[in-house]
Amino acid sequence: MALIECRFYSETLGLSTSMTVILPQKTKTQIGMSSNARNGLHPTLFLLHGLSDDHSIWLRRTSIERYAANLGIAVVMPQVHRSFYTDMAYGGRYWTFISEELPALARSFFPLSAERKDNFAAGLSMGGYGAIKLGLRKPEAFAAAASLSGALDVAHLHINHGNTMSKQEFEMIFGNEDISGTDEDLLALIRKVDASSGPKPLLYQCCGTEDFLYEDNLRFRDAARATSLSLTYEESPGTHEWGYWDAKIQDVLAWLPLRA
Repeated sequence: MALIECRFYSETLGLSTSMTVILPQKTKTQIGMSSNARNGLHPTLFLLHGLSDDHSIWLRRTSIERYAANLGIAVVMPQVHRSFYTDMAYGGRYWTFISEELPALARSFFPLSAERKDNFAAGLSMGGYGAIKLGLRKPEAFAAAASLSGALDVAHLHINHGNTMSKQEFEMIFGNEDISGTDEDLLALIRKVDASSGPKPLLYQCCGTEDFLYEDNLRFRDAARATSLSLTYEESPGTHEWGYWDAKIQDVLAWLPLRA
């Protein structure tokens, strides 16, 4: 695998930012590491960080490079600060950045496929919200989306402010109006996608039963099960921590509908 720390300028955000990228590489003599790479453009997983993290965190806290090596998949890990992958009411246009500008820039820099069947999103906590939002709001661009311990009921968090964000910070992101029923509300969004005639992404969701976001995950699970969308749901003992996510990202990679 090739590991690239990419620093670039975002026109959407009006600032310089970063992404960490893992690219497949065919090797024959590397010791202790299997690897695989397809000819041509690579399928891509956009792997999103949580609220207190940055673009480097998946590489630092898990073995994502080793897990992805034999799959022939590129992994793009962008930086979005504490934006909730949203065009903020008082801040940067991070939804536009993550859903439009970043994929286009990454494909201009690296040999990545733009085909829907080759593009996937996954993330933890805040990034789980961002990944599912990518799958549901851009189903024509993403074939599958996965959430690990995701903040999937943001309308509920917006009212209760969670246990890691203040009321002021939520309002900087989402404004001071109730977001229930909007495209920021995943429970409403999944019903909207279900009722549409367009493509439907495959969804994966997991959460530890001791996680502070467990009840939020149950609400999203139940909303998804009331639709025709395909949801793979898993729960097991666990809290909001990296041992759980290091294990579950391997399950996500095994679940992805990668072409042969």
